[in-house]
Amino acid sequence: MKITGEMLIGASAVRGADATLRAFDPARNIDLEPAFGGGGAAEVARACELAEAAFDDYRHAPLETRAQFLEAIADNIIALGDTLIERAMAESALPKARLEGERARTVGQLRLFASLVREGRWLAATLDSAQPDRKPLPRSDLRLQKIPVGPVAVFGASNFPLAFSVAGGDTASAFAAGCPVVVKSHPAHLGTSELVGRAVQKAVADSGLPEGVFSLVVGEGNAIGEALVAHPAIQSVGFTGSRRGGLALVDIAAKRPTPIPVFAEMSSVNPVFALPSALEARGDKLAVAYIDSVTLGVGQFCTNPGLVIALDGPDLDDFIDLAATAIMKKDTQTMLTSQIAGAYASGIKERDESGARNIATGVKGKAASGALPVLYRVNAEEFLATPQLSGEIFGPTSVIVICRDEDEMISVARHLEGQLTATLLMEKGDIELARRLLPVLERKAGRILANGFPTGVEVSYAMVHGGPFPATSDSRATSVGAMAIERFLRPVCYQDLPAALLPQALADDNPLSLWRLRDGELGPN
Repeated sequence: MKITGEMLIGASAVRGADATLRAFDPARNIDLEPAFGGGGAAEVARACELAEAAFDDYRHAPLETRAQFLEAIADNIIALGDTLIERAMAESALPKARLEGERARTVGQLRLFASLVREGRWLAATLDSAQPDRKPLPRSDLRLQKIPVGPVAVFGASNFPLAFSVAGGDTASAFAAGCPVVVKSHPAHLGTSELVGRAVQKAVADSGLPEGVFSLVVGEGNAIGEALVAHPAIQSVGFTGSRRGGLALVDIAAKRPTPIPVFAEMSSVNPVFALPSALEARGDKLAVAYIDSVTLGVGQFCTNPGLVIALDGPDLDDFIDLAATAIMKKDTQTMLTSQIAGAYASGIKERDESGARNIATGVKGKAASGALPVLYRVNAEEFLATPQLSGEIFGPTSVIVICRDEDEMISVARHLEGQLTATLLMEKGDIELARRLLPVLERKAGRILANGFPTGVEVSYAMVHGGPFPATSDSRATSVGAMAIERFLRPVCYQDLPAALLPQALADDNPLSLWRLRDGELGPN
């Protein structure tokens, strides 16, 4: 498939005239062909109007049609073959194996949501029978189901050009819920986005769905994204990126005449609590695994372990020495964009000036837009007194916080902002300390791990990829896993509605064969 540099507005390919943009190869430090025509408010308005026009037809389409549509997107992405992987490599400097894995994840989550759609539990069908003879007052017939909220705006992420982009988790879950989607392409992945966008566009047409179910817009700067969130047709937003960018969208959405929710994943340092018995038993292996996690993907994961918190002592000293040795063997690697590399360098400079002790750096290389891995240490008292040490630096760096005793470790845990993850490295001898930490961590994080590192995020029914602010703008939601569909649904209750008007999910004969809660009993009733 050829990349043309066009936006996809419904069924049409449109070349914007507001700006000229080019994707960039950060490894070779060159612009990529072709040039893209950036759009503006007019293209956003057209995409949103088409989405609004498509909404009712799409949400009322049979569940099987919706499920097959998601599967068709997955099939079309696979059919792009090496063309997609090679373009994504050029635009991101990510290795082929990583991108092939990310493609598999993207396809897998589309198929997971297809299965979820067929299953129908997300409709939360609930029936409370009428009780006309109840005293002192009769009860009406009450029935509830969840419906899609309306068109959704999705912003492609910088660090996952496939899995958190055009057909990534936000888009897949919105489609599954019954919402049309307007995607804003990330400027670093213009060609990758167009390829995937055309795969989605083809699936819309082949499934016989209204063209407005999907659009892909491209634009220069922030204006096009701001226009998208401000458009009255848009009813929810999915975003993965910086705290600054996420909060800007939250502000726009809140100031609309009718405010809408923004589900923004923004900032997390993912603390790891290395407990004493674990360090004593296997500190050598943990040190190496820790640095491997810190430097994985040049540290460009939202679940990168940016903090290790441990009790002072000889076992911690050994762990620090081994971690320092491990990071000094890591090379400078190219980051996703020159802007991200520049932000990383600025963050390291600020951390050096903060008083944290730089104890080890990686091997300097000649990589364009490169990031040098750096490891720091600081005592807990200094950490608690220096707010910038608890902030995220997006890249291959981490801070080891040394605590005098368990009480100080608990104080550090309570001091932390909201996180995507928190990790306990522990053995049986650490159970009591872990028990003290757990209530604090439950209030701080969306996912709590034991004896692992958080950089792997499984796409499954139980996964939570979210957390208290500033990890996300809404701690009740997840952007990965089956529960992500809940972001784009709302409940509706139907009271004494005639049978002829009831949604299929709530009909007495249960034509969709759903498991439903009828008069307090769950079953295929």
